This record gives sequence, C-alpha cells and structure tokens, in this order.
Amino acid sequence: MRTNFLFVAAENDAVPRCKAGGMGDVVRDVPCQIASRGDMVSVITPSYSRLHHSDAIKISDIKFVFRGVPHNGEIYEVEGKKKVEGIRHFVLHHPDIKAGDIAHIYFNDPDQPFYTDANVFSLFCTAVAAAVREELFGELDIIHLHDWHSSMLLFLREFNPRFKVLKEIRMVYTIHNLAIQGIRPFDNNYSSVQAFYPDVNYDREKLRDRRYSDCINLMAVGIRLADAVHTVSPSYKEDIQKPSNPPHFIGGEGLEEDLRKAEVEGRLFGILNGANYKDVAQVEKGILLRQCVRRLFRWLQEEKKDYKAHYLAHTGEKITRWQEHKPDFICSSVARLTEQKFFFFKKDPNLLAGLMDKLTQVNGVYILLGTGAPEYELIFREASYKHKNFIFINAQSDSIIDMLYQDSNLYLMPSQFEPCGISQMLAMRNGQPCLVHHTGGLKDTVKHMHTGFSFDGNTMEEKTASFIEVFSDAVDLFFQDKKAWNKICANAKKQRFTWEKSVDEYYQKLYLLD
Repeated sequence: MRTNFLFVAAENDAVPRCKAGGMGDVVRDVPCQIASRGDMVSVITPSYSRLHHSDAIKISDIKFVFRGVPHNGEIYEVEGKKKVEGIRHFVLHHPDIKAGDIAHIYFNDPDQPFYTDANVFSLFCTAVAAAVREELFGELDIIHLHDWHSSMLLFLREFNPRFKVLKEIRMVYTIHNLAIQGIRPFDNNYSSVQAFYPDVNYDREKLRDRRYSDCINLMAVGIRLADAVHTVSPSYKEDIQKPSNPPHFIGGEGLEEDLRKAEVEGRLFGILNGANYKDVAQVEKGILLRQCVRRLFRWLQEEKKDYKAHYLAHTGEKITRWQEHKPDFICSSVARLTEQKFFFFKKDPNLLAGLMDKLTQVNGVYILLGTGAPEYELIFREASYKHKNFIFINAQSDSIIDMLYQDSNLYLMPSQFEPCGISQMLAMRNGQPCLVHHTGGLKDTVKHMHTGFSFDGNTMEEKTASFIEVFSDAVDLFFQDKKAWNKICANAKKQRFTWEKSVDEYYQKLYLLD
C-alpha cells in the first residue's frame, strides 16, 4: 500500500523562484527519493502573491478561521522544474501573504523580529490545516514540517478542536537552522498568538520561550510537540544539546533543555542531508575569470545594479588584470553574507588580510560570491578595494557558482556554526578540497588531511589562528607536495553523501515505515 506524505515548508526549489537557502534544496530532493519508492508526496508552500500565476491550476478554495473571522484561501497546483511521477506541488494564495524582501519570501523586520513572517506563516498553517481536514491532499499518513514557519500546525493539532484530524497523522519536524526561532508575544500585539487565535484555549507552558516568558517560541513548539524531531546532521544534533557560549560556540541557543528531553524520549534524530550525484553539468575549464567579466558587463547594464556600478566596474578591471596574468592558485566561497557564514572575518579584520598575504606569496586569489546583510557586503567591498587578490562578486550568478565549484583549487567554508551545509558537498563532488570550521555538519563531511582541511579552537582567538595556520599549510601542500594534494582531491571526490542513504534513515527513524 502506498504511503501518502505532505511536506509543508516556506521554500521548495522544485518549483521556480521558491528558494532562499538550504531548506529549499531539501524540500526539492527528499520527495524525489520518496516517490522513487512508489509512495506519494504533496508539497505546499505559500504563493507569496506570485507563484500562483502563469501555468498554475486552481484546485480549490479553502475556508478557515483566522484572527477570529472567516477567511478564504486559494490552493493552486504548480508545475515543477521537472515532472516526477508521484509528486505534486501546491501553493496557497491569500491576499495577506505577500512577497518578502529576502529572496521574495521572508521579511526583514529589525524593530520587531518575525513580526510579518509570523503573520504570514500562522495564516498559511491555518489554511493548510483546513485543507488537510478537507482531504485536499488525500488521506495523509505523514506530514513533514520544516522549521518554525510550519510549526503552527502542531499548535493547531494540540489545541484547536477544529483540527482533531491532525492527531491521527504522524507529524515529523525538521530543524534546518535552530538559530532562527520565530519568537513572538502571546498577546498585546497584532502579530501574537492571541491575535491569531482569540477563540483557542492553549497551555502557555507548552509554548513558552524559556528566556522571554511572555512569548511563544515557534521553534520550540516544533521540538516539543512533534512525533519526531530531525536535525540535518548527526554532529549538529549533538552540538545543539549543549548551551551556547557565543561567540566561541553556538549550540542550543536556549533550547538545549527541550532538545535533551526529546533525545531522552527517543524523538530526536540526526540524519545528514544529501547531495545530487547524477547528471551533474560540467563547465568549460579555464574560463572562470572570462565568465566573471561577461557577467559583470551584463549587471552593469541592469538598472537595479546602478547603485553598485562603480564597484562592479572596479571588480571587472581587477579580474581583467588577473586574466592577463593568470593566478596560480584560486580559492573560493559561495554563500549568503550572514553572521553564521562569515562572523570570523567581522570579528577579526586582520583575518582576511592574513589570508591575502599568503595568497600574494603564491600568486593566488580568493573569489567570494554572495549577497546578504548590508554590514557584511560593506566589509567585503571595502576589502576588495584594499586587496588586489581578493575578488568580491557582490551578486548572484548560477553560471559563476557552477564554475567556482568546479574550477577552483580550494573551497573556504568558515561558518561559525553549520547545521549541515551543502556547498562543501558540491565542491567535494568535483574533487575540490574544502577548508572548513570543525563544527556541525562540516565535521560529518570533511576529514582533516584526508578529504580536506579543518580548523578549530576553544576561543575565537584560537580559531582564527588555527584558520590562518591551516590555510597556509594547505596552500603549501598544493605547491610542495602534489602527490599528497592529489590524494586529498581524489578522496574528496570519492565521498558520497547520497539522498538514497539519508531517506533510508528517514523511513526507519522518522517515518517508522521500515
């Protein structure tokens, strides 16, 4: 008998323009493995007032109560980038769910964190609960929820008698990034539990943030109320059961007690994310810098890039000079510019200078591609003016990203913490060693001096010194011991972090189907 799944998430990279980070990759890839077993998967995200246009097919209106008044949403089926038998993709349209300013998905509310997103995703979860009750996705066996954006479904299952049908369905909760928790007040705010559900009686103790007693913590709701809780790597599962000691160690972020309780109850599982190893598009070797120049010229012609015109021209001139005198060593990074990914560079301004000094000795360059937090963009733009061998591409380009994964010598991933990480897998897939911080999922995927390089320490000062030392040793190894370097490259390329293996564990530990 076929098992029927519903995935509920904020992102789904199986459909165009519905991804901001790694969650989108997981929600794209896991259903494919489930479908390959002959089971059925429906995936639903908000439409963000844009995904239900063009070729979308309206499936149904859905009526539900939110803020104490009747609402009407519309559920559309949308085409995936690839048609896969057994998978259907849906979006929910409601006029109160708009496109955010982060990847046209999330909102940045610095004065009241999660204010708009909590409005959006609480409404979304209520509509999804009503759709499940009406069996719009058929009779469901498993509902798989992703991060705090979907945890209100567990609130509704626990406390809202209108949705007692949810109690009959196994609900699994995946933590993609514990640091982003969705904390909002219980009351006295338009974006609060009382405003969303004025007619629902609930137990505050089951929902309360341990640090802010007048607030709900939606990440905690997922951990406390789900039938199974899943972290995206085994080492991250261990890290987050320990208290944080910022900036030296980022662990449970106030939720370690809840996570330890879930572990004791046998509900907490760490399963490594996977990567795709089939039909990987190969890029033309040796044209990385030329492709960068081409892309920069295209950006200069775009009206929305006018404010960066001077910087883009500066970058283009720098790359052109490197084309004339090619570098002998290229290291690279591709990431959103956030505290998680690049805190080390912000904490110690001399760190990047130390890496550049080493690269200057060997005619090497460091290419960093990404956009993100304004303060981090500024740090790297200023560094680009200062260091001729630091190339900061402050934009996004899939073609350049593919080349960086395949045509660099060393990939840098110095994340302060990392639930799993996908970039290191994609670089290793192409035989490119990675230099990573020894944390979270990076511990599970990169082995020092075997498949790559890692740095660590007990304090930020020790970690920074280790980073520079290991970087210098890796560069020296490239030039002084090609046999050892090539062995590490070969070992990296042999690694297989497959979704097949991961989903086998999902079925056994999360879904209880094997």
